[in-house]
Amino acid sequence: MSTPSDIAKKYNPYRLPDNVKPVHYDLTIKTDLENLTFDGVATIDLKVAKDTTEIVFNAGEELALHDVTVRSTALKTEQVQSAKIVDKSNERAIVELSNALPAESSAQLKVSFTSKLTGSMLGYYYSTYKSEGKEIPYALTQFEPTFARRAFPCWDEPAIKATFDVTLLSRSNTVNLSNMPAISETPYAHKPNTATGGVVDTLSSLFHNLKVEVGLKTENVVHNNVQGEWKVTKFDTTPIMSTYLVAFANGPFEHIESSYTSPLSGKVRPLRVYATPDIIHQTQWGLDVKARVLPEYEKVFNIEFPLPKLDTLVAHDFDAGAMENWGLITGRTSAYLLDPKNADIRAKKRIASVQTHEVAHQWFGNIVTMAWWDNLWLNEGFATLMGEMIILNKLVLIQPDWNLYPEFGIEHLADALSLDSRRTSHPIEVPIEDANLINQIFDSLSYSKAGSVLRMLSAYAGEEAFLKGVSIYLKKHLYGNSVTTDLWDGIAEATGLDIRSLMNNWILKIGYPVLTVTETPEGITVRQDRFLSDGSPTLEENATIWQVPLAVLSADASGKASLNRTALLTERETSLKLDTSKPFKLNGGNVGVYRVLYSSERVDKIAQEAGKESSIFSLDDRMGLLSDGLALAQASLAKTSALLTVVDRLRNEKEQLVWKAVIDALGEVNSLFWLDGTIKENLRELRRSLFAPLVPTVGFTYPSDESVDAAELRTLVITQAALTGDPNVIKELQGRFETYMTSGSLADIPPDLIRITFRTAVKHGGRREWEKMKSIYLDPPTPTLQLAAIAAMCHTQDAKLIEETLKFTESVRTQDVVYFWSALRMNHGARSELAEYTMSNWDGIYKRFEKGFSQLSRIVAFAFDKLSASGDADKIEAFFKGKDTSAFSMSLAQTLELIKVNAKWRTNSLEDVEQWLVQWKKGSKL
Repeated sequence: MSTPSDIAKKYNPYRLPDNVKPVHYDLTIKTDLENLTFDGVATIDLKVAKDTTEIVFNAGEELALHDVTVRSTALKTEQVQSAKIVDKSNERAIVELSNALPAESSAQLKVSFTSKLTGSMLGYYYSTYKSEGKEIPYALTQFEPTFARRAFPCWDEPAIKATFDVTLLSRSNTVNLSNMPAISETPYAHKPNTATGGVVDTLSSLFHNLKVEVGLKTENVVHNNVQGEWKVTKFDTTPIMSTYLVAFANGPFEHIESSYTSPLSGKVRPLRVYATPDIIHQTQWGLDVKARVLPEYEKVFNIEFPLPKLDTLVAHDFDAGAMENWGLITGRTSAYLLDPKNADIRAKKRIASVQTHEVAHQWFGNIVTMAWWDNLWLNEGFATLMGEMIILNKLVLIQPDWNLYPEFGIEHLADALSLDSRRTSHPIEVPIEDANLINQIFDSLSYSKAGSVLRMLSAYAGEEAFLKGVSIYLKKHLYGNSVTTDLWDGIAEATGLDIRSLMNNWILKIGYPVLTVTETPEGITVRQDRFLSDGSPTLEENATIWQVPLAVLSADASGKASLNRTALLTERETSLKLDTSKPFKLNGGNVGVYRVLYSSERVDKIAQEAGKESSIFSLDDRMGLLSDGLALAQASLAKTSALLTVVDRLRNEKEQLVWKAVIDALGEVNSLFWLDGTIKENLRELRRSLFAPLVPTVGFTYPSDESVDAAELRTLVITQAALTGDPNVIKELQGRFETYMTSGSLADIPPDLIRITFRTAVKHGGRREWEKMKSIYLDPPTPTLQLAAIAAMCHTQDAKLIEETLKFTESVRTQDVVYFWSALRMNHGARSELAEYTMSNWDGIYKRFEKGFSQLSRIVAFAFDKLSASGDADKIEAFFKGKDTSAFSMSLAQTLELIKVNAKWRTNSLEDVEQWLVQWKKGSKL
């Protein structure tokens, strides 16, 4: 019998051997929601590539494997075997055969298995909802990246594709769902095995004798199978697909339905959203978006959606935001539910972008799948760019003033540049094998940086040609697997550009450049160096030369904006002829994935020009100026006071997205000095001076016919005025909250002001307000109100209530803990307490999340990443020394580096910021 060491010596420790390959799975799963167990049979058709006496496959350690048989068509035999999970760390099992399977033959592996439904939110798990005071369970799957093996024995790697027949046995009063449409559903009646080989007959026979442990008692499952209580749902055969995209669910679901007509074939496909009865009324917006985006994708890629239907299932407990299972998208309530009576713009945008992102995956990831997880970015980068910008922007349903192109910059480019400025970052395409590390690369580099790099390429090559190249790439690899160069070749074919040379370093190398601009009598010289958040790359770290689209924005002879997208920096340094007496700026449109460093005099000139109503600098450029100013200040390549000057120059700004960039920049500076009372108070006065004067202009009323941009500006202004202590705004919001407390009606609180109203009430109130938020969290009318309640609870200034909030997180839904952590870290009064609580309760936290997907990484980051005092990093590093950090090693390293960078930034800029604020308060010219 092979041991784990035997397997490790024979085979790659992280990849399955290639001696056999599955071509078809016949899966039958019985779900028992009363006892929270599931049982099943996997009959797997195999193609034998090499003579072998071993079949190695993936199986989670939670699966108990039974009754293993191997049939060989060449040997004309059936071998009854046992399967042992011999490598628990990599979840691999082995079947050892007495007679070798010959190469180029076919075989069939049949394995029965049993397991428990857990609340892990991975594999096949259960969630619950409340009905008449009772918790009602239902079950669903989450298999990406490596969790299908927890639900059934399989070859759980993206390149090992097969077709699937799924049959679900369940209680008759529940609904069964899977990737494909149901082709039959019949009552289940136990009968003896008829030896026909049919899966249901086999399972019937198996269940007749199978004993399953439920708690401490053992019972014969079939004794409960009274005729009529159970049913069998059989689903159509899937296309060839990866295991991580398989999905099934069972529960008391209801649905709403729509359809779309394919613009390519004229076929009408049904579209549904499933949810439990308590929330189904909030699913219409997500369904509407899905119906609108599907034909847009078909037209852009010239590839029809290949499945007969596309469902969405909304779950109360979900680890990620959403999951693109082929034909059965799944996701959490906050990603899909919108109360039509209290729809705020923030939630509306989020749901639209999540739904469109997941639909993008039906092509990127599902039809064409990355060969291995090192190419995850091919899935996520494309879904981010297409789903959250290009396709979403095409919808008539979406109002034009959503400003999705510039918003992409502030939502994704900024996140990408922030993380990728650290030494502990990683390339977009990262060599990776270990499953623990695979989980950790589902980060802003695989999503936001990848999407931003593709956006930069699209702008350089032209969006139309770029999308044509993407279509070529997809068509060449339909139902197959791909790697990065396959994409480059498709775009090269469409554009005629050398895309491999242009893009390789952006994908294969860590980091990105900062372009230093030096003015000369003839124009400018531009030099590229790697940008690091501590501002000091070594010679080795500075070895990469990127091909950088410069996007030179300047004023022409008539004073109008002129954008040159053809200029490309391909070496360390180059010179450009330019009239520097007129306004100019690199990275016009703020599409480039890099920073630009100018002289302080030039920054001031750009800021002055940007503040004019007739400026050549678009809102994208103004946002980029602020983002660069913040990053360069953090790296000590520019003064933080220079950033504050730019902010002050923009105080007459009209665009809410630029104001959002102002808030992000000032928020980071304010957070840096959270322990420095005088500076913090002066920064608060600066922020209040920017926003409080705008409140009378924007008012508190949201007219039904106003633009989205105007509504978002009002929300932003009132929120910032309240956060910076404007007494009139605080009084107004408190009054509206008091009306809500006494009447129970939210009529006086506009949906877009609910979050800041709740937060203001708790921050300036006491236990009464905090308890109200707690009650909303425990019984939320909508996800929006629940998230608002979480944020409010976490911003109490009462030390006792902060302690109670932290204690309360021990009993909340596991998926919600990161929401609490994220909000608590933004409360200066709770920041130290959160860090101390995390360390003091680490054993319990680790046990709760150790088998999860990515929650530990986020918990570690949110617990510590806002600390900025000297010695904080050393203390945290010492705490984790000797502990198992393998599941969050990347996040921990990145967090420690950020703390050190911010501590250095704080020390270097304290006097500079202090003096600037003193001068500002005096009203001096800055």
